[in-house]
Amino acid sequence: MKTNRSGVLRLILQVLQGVLIGVGAVLPGISGGVLCVVFGIYKPVMELLSNPFRRFRTHVPKLLSVILGAAVGFLGVAKLLAFLLEKYPDPSVCLFVGLIAGMLPSLFREAGEKGRPRGSWVSLAIAFAVILALLISLNLFSVTITPSFPWYLFCGFCLALSVIAPGMSFSTLLMPLGLYTPFVEGLGSLRPEVLAPAVIGAGITVIGLAKAVNALFDRFYAYAFHAIIGIVIAATVMIIPFGSFAVSVGSAAANLICLAAGIAAALALDQFNQRVLKQTD
Repeated sequence: MKTNRSGVLRLILQVLQGVLIGVGAVLPGISGGVLCVVFGIYKPVMELLSNPFRRFRTHVPKLLSVILGAAVGFLGVAKLLAFLLEKYPDPSVCLFVGLIAGMLPSLFREAGEKGRPRGSWVSLAIAFAVILALLISLNLFSVTITPSFPWYLFCGFCLALSVIAPGMSFSTLLMPLGLYTPFVEGLGSLRPEVLAPAVIGAGITVIGLAKAVNALFDRFYAYAFHAIIGIVIAATVMIIPFGSFAVSVGSAAANLICLAAGIAAALALDQFNQRVLKQTD
């Protein structure tokens, strides 16, 4: 009876994680890959993407609930998120910043599973500096283009890249180009002229990069994982709406409440996850 209960709890947890991954993939500044790392499923996801036919039987059953949850979170919440981000952009972002901050302890725990050599801290610092400089540079440009089939191919590339390279949010690349809103609205409406090129672009990206990234983790786990932590921290710092805290006391209070709520939810989710894993071991 206890085994069945723990199995149901784990299933609910995985679906919830998937929903958060899907929602996070849509939210500006957050990548689905970041939350895959945060929830400890990045490696199996990469193994599946790098060898989909070979890993199908072993990995899809384990990840199916996460995949379904991600689809619901991404497609089902896209329009709602577009509304919330338009009406309440800063509190929404602060909630996810809190979520990522609260998951950092578990992230460091997983990064050190195979040891923590001194060079791993160097890789963290370098990744942080490089990504921070890149994101700052992207924010300096503001170019608007007309969405079309080739540009939606590019959107698919950016979407897949946000999973393969955690911290590289596709919204960070698309928003300066004016492609983010039409792309997300098109996905939320299941418009084929948006979905088709996006799927093609994402597929080409996965085929070209997933195996290389997976091999990197197999050979240099500690260095690669600590580099990802650096990417996560840099990407998170870049989306914190510092300016909104100075607008008014009410605005600052709302942001702080959302930030605290995100941290509390992340810590509670991590504890729940650890408890479920102990029950199922």
